[in-house]
Amino acid sequence: MEASSEYPGVTKGDGYAVGNLDDLGDGPGFRKIRKGLGVTAFGVNAIVLPPGIETGFHYHDTQEELYFVHRGAIEMEFGDGAVLALGEGGLARVDAATVRKIRNVGEVDAVYVCAGGKDGYVGRDGRVREGEEQRVKAVHDLGGSSAQAQ
Repeated sequence: MEASSEYPGVTKGDGYAVGNLDDLGDGPGFRKIRKGLGVTAFGVNAIVLPPGIETGFHYHDTQEELYFVHRGAIEMEFGDGAVLALGEGGLARVDAATVRKIRNVGEVDAVYVCAGGKDGYVGRDGRVREGEEQRVKAVHDLGGSSAQAQ
């Protein structure tokens, strides 16, 4: 395990990277999750949007996007005129060519994660490693060891 040189709060190991949103920057704007954690299969960023601020309308050539509201409240306005509110835990999927903009309608910074990609779902490809029988266990079945959350 070692810390990333560009993102000292991110720990990278053999086939993984672990960090916290705060490790990727501060203040309003983009948190480059893809770059910070070394994600290569899809694009992913977090955006910190202050109260009363909105993005411009935009769309993509090929990339479908999924938005997840982590903190705060946003409205998404679409090219067809629809305006939909998303609070904490809210999700939205948007086709590449669909025009959209986002505004913070709350009184605190809104933090949302946006993941984008193209060419489809690869299917359920999770496997249990050799010698294991299940992917999910109750904590008491783990032999007393536990990892602290980041």
